[in-house]
Formats: sequence, structure tokens, C-alpha cells
Amino acid sequence: MEWDSVLLLKAALLGLIEGLTEFLPISSTGHLIIVGDMLNFNDEKGKVFEIAIQLAAILAVMWAYRQKVTDVTIGLVKQEAAAWRFTTNLIIAFFPAALLGLLFHSAIKTLLWSPITVAVALVLGGLVILLIEKRMAHVPPRIQTVDDMRWHDALKVGFAQAFALIPGTSRSGATIMGGLIFGLSRTAATEFSFFLAIPTMITATVYDVAKNWQLFSMNDLPMFALGFMMSFIAAMIAVKALLRYVASHTFTAFAWYRIVFGLFVLWYFL
Repeated sequence: MEWDSVLLLKAALLGLIEGLTEFLPISSTGHLIIVGDMLNFNDEKGKVFEIAIQLAAILAVMWAYRQKVTDVTIGLVKQEAAAWRFTTNLIIAFFPAALLGLLFHSAIKTLLWSPITVAVALVLGGLVILLIEKRMAHVPPRIQTVDDMRWHDALKVGFAQAFALIPGTSRSGATIMGGLIFGLSRTAATEFSFFLAIPTMITATVYDVAKNWQLFSMNDLPMFALGFMMSFIAAMIAVKALLRYVASHTFTAFAWYRIVFGLFVLWYFL
């Protein structure tokens, strides 16, 4: 099999960007759109590739939290209340975005999937983060860990995640900021965003890949393998770095980055 070195380089770069940006509140979609356009890797196959490598980022989270995942799995088997409460919270939080995504997936892709929409969402999202940080600066959190969450806390975060159906909003940004508004500590909001990504993104990835599998052939395996590997490694780094960062910093820096990057995307495509 003859490998296209240029295509592999593009796959590696996109995998790196996906892994680094997926769990930061800066919109991985926005970054992949503009880099994919610059690399001329923005056809239908390229778009599905960008969705497929999200699975590697999710596996990175599962590996980083493998002890928690193992404890919850064992707890479910043993009928432990804490494990069932945690799992139920994830299911409840997953439901709003899943339902709305199922109902409006085609309409969103047709009407909202454009660089201009992403750019506007990046800028507006940055402004929202600034407002939330200003509002919550002197409000102490009432929920310190993800295990302290109740079902209605999870449902509120789930509705916040639904805003991420708008391209460029950032799934992690919506869930983390929603968590802060509804009383979660920075660490709890960030970790719940990580855990909620597991069912949400696995579902989205499987749905899109299954729907578009005919676009690919065995010759695409090296491209997927390299992009997958780069996404996994980069996501591992990003997850650990973000947890260290939020322990002593606000999300203001990410807000300003979103605004600057969003304006750059507008300039680039206009």
C-alpha cells in the first residue's frame, strides 16, 4: 500500500489540534474548520475524519480517569448507591443534547455549519465567559465534587451542554460554564464536563461514522490511525494541564483567546 506522506502529515496535525482543543473551552470545531480549510482537507471525508478522531480524545479521558471508571463499573455491579447516582447523573445530563441533536442534526448541519457561524459563536462565547466569571467571582460554590451532584444539578448542566449544538460554542465551554453558574466548583465543573463527554461524543462519533462509512476505504486506515494516535496523546496532555490550571485560575484567558481567534476566523473567511 502506498502511503501519501502529505495526507499523513495533515492527519497528524488535525489529530494534534483535536486532542489539544477538545476539552478546553475554546471550540475544537472552530480550530478544525480553519486548519482543515488551510490544509485543503475540508471535504466530506475530511469532516467525518475530524469527528472520528474525537473518539481518541474520549479514550484519553477514560484512561486518565480509569480508576474512577473502574470504581463506578464495579459499584454498579455491586449495586452501590454512589455509583448508581453518578451514572444516573451522567444519563440525565446526556439526554437534553442527545434529544435535540437527534431532532435537529440535519437542520443544524444545513443552516448553521459554516465558518461565519463558528466565528460568531466563538466571540459571543468568549463574552459570555467573561460575564460569568465576573458574576461568579464572589459566589462560593455549593458543590465541591462530582459525587456531590444531585439529579437536578446534572439536568441543568445537560441543558447547558445543548447550547454546544451550535457550531463554535464549545461543548466543554458550555458544560463548564453551566456548571459554574449552577453551583459547581471549578474542578467539579471541569471533571463533570470530561465525564459527560464520554457518552455524548461516543454517540456523536458512532452516528456520523456509521452514516458516512461509504466515504472511506482500507487505504484510509493509516490516516485514521495516525490522527487517532495524535489526538489521544494530545488529549491526555490537555486534560491534565487543564485540571492543574483550573485549580488556581479563572477561565478569563480562554475567553479572550476565543474572542481573538473568532475575529481571526471572521477575517480569514471574509
